Amino acid sequence: MYNLSLYRHKLSGHCHRVELFLSLLKLEINIIDIDLARGQHKQAEFLAKNPLGQVPVLTDGEVILFDSNAILVYLAKNYAPESYWYPSDPLLAAQVQQFLSIAAGPIANGPAAARLITIFGAELDYSKAIEIATAILTTINKQLQDREWLVGSKPTIADLSTYSYIAHAPEGGISLAPYRNVLNWLSRIEALDGFLPMQKTDTGVLVS
Repeated sequence: MYNLSLYRHKLSGHCHRVELFLSLLKLEINIIDIDLARGQHKQAEFLAKNPLGQVPVLTDGEVILFDSNAILVYLAKNYAPESYWYPSDPLLAAQVQQFLSIAAGPIANGPAAARLITIFGAELDYSKAIEIATAILTTINKQLQDREWLVGSKPTIADLSTYSYIAHAPEGGISLAPYRNVLNWLSRIEALDGFLPMQKTDTGVLVS
């Protein structure tokens, strides 16, 4: 019997960053697909787990957590406390947090939003999403100029929190060709033992 369960949608980048970390940690997990098209995430049973009505949700025994970045922190602290995924050094930990905020801000409002518009028909400002995406991709490309990972000398949850929507930016009409350092970084993540790709879009269900 699985102790960990993940309520997810297979095309959600927020869910994928959690699935990816679970796979890299080689943790056994029970996957529960939530039917967004039928509004399952807005039903009372799901809202009892996440009152915001969003995926992903992670349960670990009696523990219930929502928000993908919060789940990444929990998994790192609880299942890999001595590892490099969430550094104990205060400065490195703060730098990881900076990128978790970037994932929730510019990446969500840039490449993730562009993907929602292009693939799923979300009523958002596409030109604004492209503007935000260009700015953050330029910044991250510069950050990776002389380093392999976003924070420190090893991969951290900073890399995982930002990977999924950047890797799938082309689905939102955003070319990654101008960002050579970003492309190399994506390849390094994809070469990690236990890497799990996110499924490409094959449906018009609105996800995030």
